[in-house]
Amino acid sequence: MSMKNMFTFIVRRLLTIIPVIFGVTFLVYALMTVAPGNPERVPLRDIDDPVLLEQKMEELGLNDPMIVRYFRMMKKMVEKESAEKGPYSGIINKMRVHLPKSLQLCCTALFFSVLLALPLGIFAAVKQNTLFDGLSMAISLVGVSMPNFWLGLLLMIWFALNLGLFPTAGSETLSHLVLPAATLAFINMAAIARVTRSSMLEVIRQDYVRTARAKGVSERRIIIHHVLRNAMLPTITVIGIQLGEMLSNTIIIENIYAWPGVGRLLIQAINSRDMSMMIACVMIFAVCVSVINLLVDILYSLIDPRITIQ
Repeated sequence: MSMKNMFTFIVRRLLTIIPVIFGVTFLVYALMTVAPGNPERVPLRDIDDPVLLEQKMEELGLNDPMIVRYFRMMKKMVEKESAEKGPYSGIINKMRVHLPKSLQLCCTALFFSVLLALPLGIFAAVKQNTLFDGLSMAISLVGVSMPNFWLGLLLMIWFALNLGLFPTAGSETLSHLVLPAATLAFINMAAIARVTRSSMLEVIRQDYVRTARAKGVSERRIIIHHVLRNAMLPTITVIGIQLGEMLSNTIIIENIYAWPGVGRLLIQAINSRDMSMMIACVMIFAVCVSVINLLVDILYSLIDPRITIQ
């Protein structure tokens, strides 16, 4: 693919993020307005007079259609953000502090999950129906089935409370990163390893692999140059999906380990009924997932030249 076509594709995909952001944030806004504890109705909780209540609702614009209230809220959020000047006072300033922490946690977990999952899946496929294959798939099954909050609590009890090897909360040092990253990495490693094994087995059974073996090509060269590359597309798809799930799982993991990321910020915003911060956190997650999908599509064309992106 030429650089011009690649640039056009990237720009077009980035522009599609705009309607995604509005769609996701409007859905969150609609759910919050119909759910108990509507943040918009907080000023009305102590009003018992029906006439005064109706008057106050008219003043606040709560009788307007939902779509009108949504865009008015978005406008006020932008105006409020532009008026905030103090440190850590506005949404953007808070995101500058919390978003890098979430990205650090997710990237670390993704690195170690891929580093462990790929060799595990490859060797399980090459050594199919052996003891190693059975053990690796059993570990993967446990990882896929285990709830992340339960694994997080177990790791905290074993390695932090009982053994005292790692701290239980915070983000000051690299040791604080170990347990939350390990919790995210183990669950995602299991899914990636299982898909890598299945895709490797599918490619190994192809005719061109048997032909290469008949020609005397070494098994190592067959696995690395023929099988692995053709088996990577499903694995990359799962890695992209797992990274998106990892971002959502940070909401739980960050609260277990008191990691100051966007996930913990979102829970704090929900507890304090801060609609603007909730919308901002959801917006960040939507943008991250859209960018991940874009990167996966680009990797497709780089790994397999037969795939063209338009």
